[in-house]
Amino acid sequence: MTLARRIADYAALTKPGISIMVLVTTTAGFFIATRGRVEIVPLLNVLLGTVLTAAAANAINMLMEIETDRLMKRTAARPLPSGRMNASEVAMFGGLCFTAGVAWLFVRVNTLTAVLGATTVLSYLFIYTPLKRRTPLSTIAGAFPGALPPLIGWAAATGSLNFEAWILFAIQFFWQIPHFLAIAWNLRDDYKAAGFPLLATLSDDGRPTARQIVFQSQVLLVVSLLPAMQGRFDVIYFSAALALGIAFLVLGVQFAMAPSQTGARRVFWACPSPTRLQMAS
Repeated sequence: MTLARRIADYAALTKPGISIMVLVTTTAGFFIATRGRVEIVPLLNVLLGTVLTAAAANAINMLMEIETDRLMKRTAARPLPSGRMNASEVAMFGGLCFTAGVAWLFVRVNTLTAVLGATTVLSYLFIYTPLKRRTPLSTIAGAFPGALPPLIGWAAATGSLNFEAWILFAIQFFWQIPHFLAIAWNLRDDYKAAGFPLLATLSDDGRPTARQIVFQSQVLLVVSLLPAMQGRFDVIYFSAALALGIAFLVLGVQFAMAPSQTGARRVFWACPSPTRLQMAS
């Protein structure tokens, strides 16, 4: 195996798309907490520690799901199910990333960020991952670790978590659910082959998925307006959040009326995370 292939496989273990999203939402939490004040060194420190913990969670998740990954077309070529890497080296890589990430956050940032980083990894691996094989509620469980990175960024900037930080957590939490439901419906054949009991695999007509997308989009719309209602953001944020939230809800209703792959893709790509909208404001 060439060095380039080896490096690519280690990069694949980190699930770059997810890791990048973690970095973006961590940065959003940091900048919202500092009200846009640029503090490069603290930001870089929290991003390094957080991306290491994200890499750990993703790598060990692949190790835990090696058998189901073999059954799905989109994951069968990953380093573990394809046989290009073995379980011991993935376990070592994940363990090293976890230890280094939590230690870095503890030493270079603060204790709270280290606790949040460890909680993110442990809840992803030992709550969300096992539940994926047991219940459609795993989507809700998975939104918990996915909503913690903005709190890590906030804690890095302030050393504490206040009510505003938890509103940010709630926004990120409810933003994730309709997006995952939409993409899961498009990938339902893969998930069904692997035996995952998601809403998308329980009914091919898309109705259970659609109902939840519409409901979660309504909750997201309300929650995303809370910062403006508290006076945290100006009328520009309120107007943008309201317009985007309504547009997102309309797409969810359209999907519910006529479920299709195109409709699901529109729901998935339609709306930027409100945390990034807040950062822009």
